[in-house]
Amino acid sequence: MDLCNILDERIICIDMPAKNKDEAITMLSEKLKDAAYIEDVESFKEDIYHRESLGNTGIGNYIAIPHGKSDSVKKVGIAIGKLENEIEWETLDDKGVKIVFLFAVGSNNESAQKHLMLLAEVASKLGDDDAVEKMLEAKSVDDIKNIFM
Repeated sequence: MDLCNILDERIICIDMPAKNKDEAITMLSEKLKDAAYIEDVESFKEDIYHRESLGNTGIGNYIAIPHGKSDSVKKVGIAIGKLENEIEWETLDDKGVKIVFLFAVGSNNESAQKHLMLLAEVASKLGDDDAVEKMLEAKSVDDIKNIFM
C-alpha cells in the first residue's frame, strides 16, 4: 500500500489550534466526517478512546498515533494535525505532542490489514529523525505530503 496515495489534503491540518488531546482528536474526527471517511464523530471517538485506554499512543518525538477499529469508518484514512502549540499527551518519552496521526480504521479484516500496512509505513518514516524534523517544520499540507513521497 502506497502511503502517499492515502494522504488526503482534506484531512490534513497545519497549525491546528487544539489546546488538548480531546480537542485534537475531535478536530481531526470532524475533518474525517466532513470528508466522508467516518459516519459519526462521537461513536468514532468512543472507539479511539477505548484504544487509548489500553496504552500510550504517544510514541515520542512529539508524535501521537491514536487509532482504533470502528464501525463508523467508511473508508480507511489518516487524518494528520500539526498543532500550533505542544499539547499534553501520554507519551513514551514523557514529552508533549506536536503532530497527531489519527487513523480511521474499520472493524472488518480487510480494513485491519490496510491499517497494519499503513501503520508500518508511517512508523518507518517516523523512525527517521530527518523526516520527523521536516514534519515539525512543515508550513503547508504539501510539505507534509512530500515527506511521505
